[in-house]
Amino acid sequence: MLVAMWGAPVKADEGMWLPALIHKLNIGDMQKTGLKLTAEDVYSINQSSLKDAVAHIGGCTAEMISPDGLMLTNHHCAFGDIQRHSTVEHDYLRDGFWAKTREEELPNPSKIARFLIRAEEVTDKVLAGVTPGMSFAERQKAVAAAMAKIENEAIGDTHYQAQVTPLLESNKYFLFVYETFRDVRLVGAPPQALGKFGGDTDNWMWPRHTADFSIYRVYCGPDGKPASYSKNNVPYKPRHYFPISLKGVQDGDYAMVMGYPGRTIRYRTSTEVQATMDLTNKTRIDVREKKLDIIKQYMETSQKARIQYASKYAGSSNYYKYSIGQNRGLENLNVIERKKAEEEAFMKWVGENPARQAKYGKALDLINAAYVETSDDLAQQYLTEALLQGPELFMMAYRTRALYNLLEKPAENADKIRDAANNLKEMAANLYKDYDAATDQKLAATMLKLYADRVAPQFYPKFYAQIKSKFRGNYEKFAARMFAGTVFSDQARLEAFLGNPTKKVLDKDLAFTAAGDIFDMLRQISAENEKYALQLEEGRHLWLAGLMEMHSGKTFYPDANSTMRLTYGTVGSYRPLDGVLYKETTTVKGYLEKEIPGDDEFDVPARMKQLILARDFGRYANKQGELETCFISNNDITGGNSGSPVLNAHGELIGIAFDGNWEAMSGDIAFEPELQRTISVDIRFVLWVVDKYAGATHLIDEMTLVE
Repeated sequence: MLVAMWGAPVKADEGMWLPALIHKLNIGDMQKTGLKLTAEDVYSINQSSLKDAVAHIGGCTAEMISPDGLMLTNHHCAFGDIQRHSTVEHDYLRDGFWAKTREEELPNPSKIARFLIRAEEVTDKVLAGVTPGMSFAERQKAVAAAMAKIENEAIGDTHYQAQVTPLLESNKYFLFVYETFRDVRLVGAPPQALGKFGGDTDNWMWPRHTADFSIYRVYCGPDGKPASYSKNNVPYKPRHYFPISLKGVQDGDYAMVMGYPGRTIRYRTSTEVQATMDLTNKTRIDVREKKLDIIKQYMETSQKARIQYASKYAGSSNYYKYSIGQNRGLENLNVIERKKAEEEAFMKWVGENPARQAKYGKALDLINAAYVETSDDLAQQYLTEALLQGPELFMMAYRTRALYNLLEKPAENADKIRDAANNLKEMAANLYKDYDAATDQKLAATMLKLYADRVAPQFYPKFYAQIKSKFRGNYEKFAARMFAGTVFSDQARLEAFLGNPTKKVLDKDLAFTAAGDIFDMLRQISAENEKYALQLEEGRHLWLAGLMEMHSGKTFYPDANSTMRLTYGTVGSYRPLDGVLYKETTTVKGYLEKEIPGDDEFDVPARMKQLILARDFGRYANKQGELETCFISNNDITGGNSGSPVLNAHGELIGIAFDGNWEAMSGDIAFEPELQRTISVDIRFVLWVVDKYAGATHLIDEMTLVE
């Protein structure tokens, strides 16, 4: 089985590889593709290597670019922080932000930077307690105990964190050890007009002209170890940071991406892919189309409104468009039929041998049985998207559930009640800073009705009966009454309640009772779906194990799961349609060609236009004197790779990955080598914006530039 799982790679551009295994699997092919480094240069636990400069920052990736903790990622990865620091007086979304001194760098309490210390395969240790006679449930229980033991032994009394992660549907296991830094400060960000140029229209599209980058600095305690924010902290000295190449890219150049891709599901069956299309994607599209329209209407009313909801809108719109593109791509590429053909071949192979039949014969039946009845899956999707991620009121109200339980015995729990109320007051300050009750009321009315229209009545939360009886099914009237009477639609009212909280007030609060009913229904639906969870897990485990035995000479790289991966390939063009060729690079000319003055997506700041027309590109221009903005390569990435370093053959930084292309939105499920491309911002364009546009030359001086 080892050969089947960790065999020789099929193509350079496909596969999200574990850096710890490249010395066994990939280094020869990487060097044939153009890499000038050794496997030890890329991944090492004994010396400084490329992996030490790559950080996981929540849902994105970042890279170290100076000996003093300077860190690059995407503008859209920093968008929430930029928004939170913005006010009408200091609108960093509109104007950008550049700290002139380290004292001006802005702290972000929720931001972390996690670095991989080491990774190793621990499959034999994890499975040591698994015996042939075990049921799958017993197997997984033994596996969980072994994983916990390995994690504890890996970190001992150190400040590191350890995680054993299943790979290849629990056919392999890897241990990852991390060091996490908790003081990450915003240093610089271009204005949204540059960092998000093209907006939703250009999202997931090529050609692209976007300065999608931001700069942070990682701080640590004086002893060099992670520490919470303190004025006494010092810049982190990374084990490695990337030198930055000014040589640019050419068609056919080697390109390598290291990062933390979030999730791919390339080994899922036709039934599962159909469910992704019909349940997950269609629900997301249906709900978010209406949600985004309501939010956008409010954002257009004032500068304050735009700042308040900018991050919420961006977060919702990204995967709204992704889901549209993914369904389109899966249909155009006939992925369902191709999956079915693979499954037919598998069952034929299984049927040729009694031992295979006994071992793998039930794999597809286990998976398919979990999707016979999907009404509960549909209800869970709509409940999550429309009611929990639609209006904010219900989540606000539900946060007081712990306080409510304490109020059952107010005298006995007096101290705990006071602490809980104070914690909620602190939380409220952040929540209501970016909240508009009138907009949320519109969202509530729209989403409550949408849920009723799309979901079977047996999945209605209990308060829907009240809407039907007392409000005659009028969701707008119910929302108006709920918002008028609740303590959660206004910060002052909530704080007044928290000053003297009583169970009686919450019992009469429509938002609080509705939130409780919503979560009760979520638990009910989840419990029903949980019945199939272990069965589905076993089916996937057997399906992939069988596939790997069936194709023993083929490589089966693990699906992405937010662990560090490496992908390598080349810079290059592609043909999206008959007669159409997309070149591999773009230039700042695109800003002028796409410009729509005053438009919220395609406005070009006056200073930007002035610099372009003056051709003031300095040393960041290419050999033809043009300033290149973005480029594409055939690297294999997905969500989570946003912000990942794109490196040349010498391990020098040439760009920052930020997007995939529209024609290959099926890529998380089916990789298409002729179409799939990674879109990256050219590092020379990044430096030009920092240096020429922003005048933050002191940041350039920290970096190591390679001419």
